[in-house]
Amino acid sequence: MRVTLLASSVAAVDPSCYNRTVNEWWCTAYFSDYRSELVEATTQHLVITLAAIVLGIVVAFPLALVARRVPRLESAILGGSTALYTIPSLALFPLLVPFTGITATTVVIGLALYALTILVRSMLDGLRAVPDEVRESARGLGYGATAQLYRIELPLALPVMMAGLRVATVSTVALTTVGALVANGGLGNLIAHGVSTDFRAELLAACLLCVVIAVLLDVLIVAAQRVLTPWTRTGGVS
Repeated sequence: MRVTLLASSVAAVDPSCYNRTVNEWWCTAYFSDYRSELVEATTQHLVITLAAIVLGIVVAFPLALVARRVPRLESAILGGSTALYTIPSLALFPLLVPFTGITATTVVIGLALYALTILVRSMLDGLRAVPDEVRESARGLGYGATAQLYRIELPLALPVMMAGLRVATVSTVALTTVGALVANGGLGNLIAHGVSTDFRAELLAACLLCVVIAVLLDVLIVAAQRVLTPWTRTGGVS
């Protein structure tokens, strides 16, 4: 009798959609029972992604400027940034570990290097898209090189640059999951655990949150572009 009561109490406590006998893909009980783990993993995923993108922009912008102003270095810069993307993450992250340790910094640096492939090329293409007559007019109006860059060229180059930023951001959201190799993959840690233990609810939840993060960041970038380039909505210069 006691065994029967104990079994019934365990059955009542265990979630109906994930337990020792049931392993469903969609389980709302998982979201409430593992809320803290999901929030922690999502937060880490966002922080790593945003840090990698910011670092990528900081490195990519001067590289694009050098490639634009020193044509003989353009092939080397574009070729070098593209070559970085060909290094498998399974090799890149372990190569960084001796210098940065098993930390989130390792993942951030690795993802920033991958983002250079897209960011450098899009920034260079954006700067090239500025008409030569616009530059000549700016020089005629007395703009120096720095003022011309920040007040004339960058605003006109923003649409192309932002398009590249959108691609780099979405790509980085996906690649962040690979950081699970060094125990700092955000939602990738949950995905890896879900695969190894065949925990379907955990695996699906982590994958869905990755998609949500990618969509939300993409929407935010599009909104920022609309704010920063209002003339593209009124038929002006694009």
